[in-house]
Amino acid sequence: MKINTALCIAGTILLNIAGSLCQLDVCGQAPLNNKIVGGGDATAGSWPWQVSIHASQHICGGSLINKDWVVSAAHCFKDYGASDIMIYLGRQSQSGSNPNEISRTASQVIKHPDYNNLKMSNDIALVQLSSSVNFTDYIKPVCLAAAGSVFAGGTESWVTGWGTLQSGGEGSDILQDIMLPIVNNSACNKAYGAGITSEMICAGFLNVAGKSSCQGDSGGPMVSRNNSRWIQSGIVSFGAERCDDPKYPSVLARVSQFQNWINSYMGSNPPGFVMFNSGGLRSSLNLLLFAISLIFSIIPFTFSLYLSS
Repeated sequence: MKINTALCIAGTILLNIAGSLCQLDVCGQAPLNNKIVGGGDATAGSWPWQVSIHASQHICGGSLINKDWVVSAAHCFKDYGASDIMIYLGRQSQSGSNPNEISRTASQVIKHPDYNNLKMSNDIALVQLSSSVNFTDYIKPVCLAAAGSVFAGGTESWVTGWGTLQSGGEGSDILQDIMLPIVNNSACNKAYGAGITSEMICAGFLNVAGKSSCQGDSGGPMVSRNNSRWIQSGIVSFGAERCDDPKYPSVLARVSQFQNWINSYMGSNPPGFVMFNSGGLRSSLNLLLFAISLIFSIIPFTFSLYLSS
């Protein structure tokens, strides 16, 4: 009995480690994306984790984080439950042909328990897909910024979505992308007067009109690149009443603050959390070394239980 229990514990731990390591092999890879500068219409497959969340029509964006789950903003589901939701993956156009697209209904929507609609704090939600998806060049999970990641002011980041191209206008038919530099929290808090917390991250060109996320981009990802890997730092949350007001940066939920909460729902297939430090990415070697050390710590523990049984 003792040895069976020990083996079950060891197996569970190893499965979780294996799932995390495997996810790191595929997350954040966008082979069809050569985006360096610019912004505007995104090419097909350039942001393969981007999803469009519909409740009769597009309401929000989101990002695929493994084969079964999407992360988005909690405020997107203020008026909708899982039964109202359809998720489109591999989509480029909201009205045209999307030959690389698949769709899934939602089996559950989990909003962060501390989400506050007035303060827009903890504005994050998880959506479980009705069935798993297979990864292609057009549908892949994004890497997520690990706890402790640092995105210094000025770090180049990209926001994507089908939001309006100007405040009060119509949503875009073609997926849009825009490069926005990180704005440090002290400058962001000064712009808004107050209310920017450590669970938020800001981005934008201060004093440059028309360069921001806008209505309809909510829930979508903000990512930064290191070599060929893209890491999600934020989830579009809110901005100024007029999204083209140059005095206010876009405000997003800071993904790295929610690693433990996200992982608590992922079972044996956790997302690929990767440490990001300013303009650079730390190696995932620490995770591999941790896995190896844990394996070798389990083996003698299991063997000692066997001898004592």
